[in-house]
Parts: sequence; structure tokens; C-alpha cells
Amino acid sequence: MNVTLLLAGLMMSAEPAKFTVKAEKADPPAALAEELRTTLHAQTIHILNSDGTSRIRFWMRKDIPMRATADQVKNGLSYREIPEGTFLGVVQFERPFTDFRKQELPVGTYSMRLAVQPDTGDHKDTAPHQDFCVLIPLDSEKSLETIELKDLIKPSLKVTMNDHPAVLLMFPFYGKEEAPAISPKAGGVTVVQFRRATMANDKPTTLGFAFVVDGISSLR
Repeated sequence: MNVTLLLAGLMMSAEPAKFTVKAEKADPPAALAEELRTTLHAQTIHILNSDGTSRIRFWMRKDIPMRATADQVKNGLSYREIPEGTFLGVVQFERPFTDFRKQELPVGTYSMRLAVQPDTGDHKDTAPHQDFCVLIPLDSEKSLETIELKDLIKPSLKVTMNDHPAVLLMFPFYGKEEAPAISPKAGGVTVVQFRRATMANDKPTTLGFAFVVDGISSLR
């Protein structure tokens, strides 16, 4: 046995976890429009730093609508069955957050709207997956209706104060675990993953979610 590799493995396993996560109840943000706020689950997903300080909190929508055939439900749903521009929930950053595009987002609470990254121009091959949430200031959210991507960009620019919207990269999650868990990905990326209730063709089902809580693109 290679002693050097064994010692290296022991040292890595002994390193403290960078983040922890727990599910806990918290009132949805009062600043969010009532029509959206009442759709949020009171059980939040709370990510903490290794020292126990708060980092990020998610409130997910109770029942996320999806358009899917019976075969799609049977074979496993994906983000693509959610209409683009759908309100998924709310994220709260307890400290400045650097998104996958290396944009620093200020402390605050933002709504999450599903979007698909265009596979053209300077977007091509800049992320491992094309599914993102566009983040919107709560005072710009008025209705539960879906919003076209072009109409999400302007309010999101209020967050970044530049020419690109604030984004939260999503990874697929096909596991069956409902409880949130922290999972490392390639390239130094960390996600929080969990399953939540959705509605497909007016029938209840579930979908796995995985949001990047740490990590940036190596291509920007």
C-alpha cells in the first residue's frame, strides 16, 4: 500500500466540512407580494458556514407546476418540464454572494425564476449545465404568472449593477432523498440538493433540485 496516498486520504477526510445544511421553519419574507408569499413553504433550507454562521436560506414554492406527459413522469422529471420564467421560490444571502459568473451579489433576499442559458454566442460552454435561476429583487415581483426571459433581465440588473443578470446555477439531482444535503461537484463547486413537491398534469409528484451555493466558472 502507498503510505503517502493513505496519509493524504486521511488528511482530506479529517478536514472540516466547509458548509452544513439543515431544514428549519422560518416565516417567508414579508416584503414579497402576498400572491407569491403564500405559495412558499415555511420549511426552509438553511446553509451555514463551518463556524455556524448563516450563509444562505431558501424558501421553495410548495407546489411547482410542470408540463409533463405520463411517460415523462414515469421516467423521471427534469427542470425542462417547468415553464421558463416560473417562480420557484426565494433565496436570502446573509453575506455577499459570488454567482457562477463571478458577479458579486449584495446581501439581500431575491426571488428565483427558472431560465435556460442560451446556447449561443458568449454563453456557449461557459457552464456545466444550462439551467439557472434569474434572481429578482422582491420589490420587482408583483405576480405569480410566468415571466419571459427577456423581461426578467431588466429587474435582475438592479442586483448586479452591470449588463448581465444575477444568476444561480442549477445541477440536476436524481436522488430520492427529500432532506437537504451538501454535495461537492467538479471544479470546486458545491451544491445543496433536495427533493420538493411539484405538480405535473394536476397530479402531485416530486422533483430533485440542486443549487450552487459556492463555486465559480473557470472560463470567465
